[in-house]
Amino acid sequence: MTPSPVWRMRGGALPLDRPVVLGIVNVTPDSFSDGGTFFSVDAAVAHAGALIAAGADVIDVGGESTRPGATAVDPADEICRVEPVIRALRAAHPATPLSIDTVKAAVAETAIGAGASIVNDVSGFRLDAEMGRVCAAAGVGVVLMHSRGRVTEMAAYGAAPDDDVDVTGMVRDALRVCAERARAAGVPPEAIVLDPGIGFGMRTAQSLQLLADLPRLATLGYPLLVGVSRKRFIGEITGVDTAADRDSGTVGAAVAALARGARLFRVHDVRAARRALDIAWAILRRVPDGGI
Repeated sequence: MTPSPVWRMRGGALPLDRPVVLGIVNVTPDSFSDGGTFFSVDAAVAHAGALIAAGADVIDVGGESTRPGATAVDPADEICRVEPVIRALRAAHPATPLSIDTVKAAVAETAIGAGASIVNDVSGFRLDAEMGRVCAAAGVGVVLMHSRGRVTEMAAYGAAPDDDVDVTGMVRDALRVCAERARAAGVPPEAIVLDPGIGFGMRTAQSLQLLADLPRLATLGYPLLVGVSRKRFIGEITGVDTAADRDSGTVGAAVAALARGARLFRVHDVRAARRALDIAWAILRRVPDGGI
């Protein structure tokens, strides 16, 4: 199956003829790099506006942290965090697609009603049996990420596979199941984007291997999104302990992922990623056979 040239979502489609950047807006008190910074509606909306001005194609709003040791959030509390932000963003930026980052169907349904046109599920529809039905009925685009365990476990090294496991083969097989699950629920293939879950339950060497092996994941026939922004493996390689200081490493990983076949990038520092990816894309398009 050849990947769709566009990403279908509620209310339209997003062309994939250039790198697509998703700007992160965390309305949580405990996210690993910016917890509490944009917790109020006004702060979140102002930050999203800055990300859009810097070149974000999509704004991804999350109300539950997946950092190691994070505390699970009740659906009602998560809705209280994200719904007013999405409503305000839809009013302020009606042309920008909004994504809700959640594993809960009730949160997704409320966010869609408030204006979200994409559901980004880090469990790949594993954790809530209703998620596929909700997304199919609403006609939203979906991001299906590979992960293992519950939200509070999936980012920890304790969830990492053994070193002798073919990690790319494992992730590819799991993503195939995620896509089949979504399609069985009625989500059309052109609405599906796959995310290998870089850094989620993966040691540094395994994250690097997944990035190098993106062409193997592309054989599934869906566009690939990578979320490498400020991840722990970047800190381990560069020696940068503070997550918010890892944006240079993030750009390097994103450009490498672009060259290996990724088309969508979820980042904190949109301006740096947008400029670097656009330059890399202009060069890669001139390489024989696309170089990509």
